[in-house]
Amino acid sequence: MNVQEYLNKFFKGTKGPTLKAMEFFMDEFNHPEKNQKFIHIAGTNGKGSCVEMITNILIKEGYKVGKFISPHLVKYNERISINNKNISDEEIEELINKIDPKVNKYNSENNSNVTGFEFDTTMALLYFANNNCDFVVLETGLGGLFDCTNIVKPIISIITSIGYDHMWILGDSLTKIAEQKAGIIKENSETIYVEQEEKDVNNIILKTCIEKNNKLHLIQEKDISNYSYNKDFQKFDYKNNKDVLINLKGKKQIYNASICIECIEILKNKSYKISDESLRAGLKTVVHKARFETINNDPLIIYDGAHNIPAIENLKNTINMHYKNNEKIYIVSILKNKDYNSILKELLKDEKSIFIFTSGNGFHEFVSKEELLTIAKSCTNNKNLYAEELEKALDLAKEKYKTHTTFIVGSFYIYGNVEEYLKGNKND
Repeated sequence: MNVQEYLNKFFKGTKGPTLKAMEFFMDEFNHPEKNQKFIHIAGTNGKGSCVEMITNILIKEGYKVGKFISPHLVKYNERISINNKNISDEEIEELINKIDPKVNKYNSENNSNVTGFEFDTTMALLYFANNNCDFVVLETGLGGLFDCTNIVKPIISIITSIGYDHMWILGDSLTKIAEQKAGIIKENSETIYVEQEEKDVNNIILKTCIEKNNKLHLIQEKDISNYSYNKDFQKFDYKNNKDVLINLKGKKQIYNASICIECIEILKNKSYKISDESLRAGLKTVVHKARFETINNDPLIIYDGAHNIPAIENLKNTINMHYKNNEKIYIVSILKNKDYNSILKELLKDEKSIFIFTSGNGFHEFVSKEELLTIAKSCTNNKNLYAEELEKALDLAKEKYKTHTTFIVGSFYIYGNVEEYLKGNKND
């Protein structure tokens, strides 16, 4: 079986507010979700970092940890893993053979077909159940309330942040988006949430927790202190946890790490054994690809998949922390369904840097390099603006601008192309 060919037949988008297909699959497979211990994570930004940190901590303690993420960066198998070992092609094929008859049954009985994410989520839940994971760290795909992953009842729900993204589905205001994210809050459970500046947004989370008899753990700025950083680590105190070190860059990661500390405290209060050594080692050694990741050292090239305004602002703050005085070049690729006008305006506030716009990789719906260039010219006086194919842009970064620090931004979907190209050219 050609696994990728099979997976490609599914619609890659979303089909509206319904969990009907997920309920069908859970019924058909005798509810594999019911006996699993889920940590369910939603948020506009930061959920991927929290997934990686919590997973790493629990693995350090010796637990068997399932992890479900999206999108993948290089290969589909990255979406489903146990103890950071990706599901194999053979295991995917075995699960396809089990699920495919159910897909056909559902499609024949309903007006809308099963989507790719419904299939992915079903496969992940079956895989984790079959392998008797101690915990499953589950990242939402989009939103919360009607996200496919919201078929589970977690022991802990986490909402990392609420910002503008996926507005054509989640709503055009922060309160509407908050209502969607709050959908993962379940009856008689516990929720971790980072307090935001917008009181209306905070009130939605608080109100939902009260309605669901759900204990809310609020991450507040006043509980974080003694912050410092160097080129390798950030250090801070969170409540009674002193001198915590994390290797992920960017001050927002302090809040993400605080979420993870709070999550571990909740688990310990539920009588799960997790040592302080495992907590600290997990935070200090986590690997999170495509989030301010150095993917080439000579010349220095950093990849960050920031694709909405909060993420771009965080990226710029992190650049100012570590590379403020460096000459910089940005290689920018953005999907059509993102707010690319606002993203460009924010990036182009840096009027001293070079910007190269690309049309991405040709496999996804990217804004054309010509359109990005036209928009850029309308919102800056910077003359160092160019439109090139992705490979040409990478060549320029490696050769013509090799004394600059290069930042590849705007999308996760070209990560595999960039990684492959850099590997193939490193000896040139």
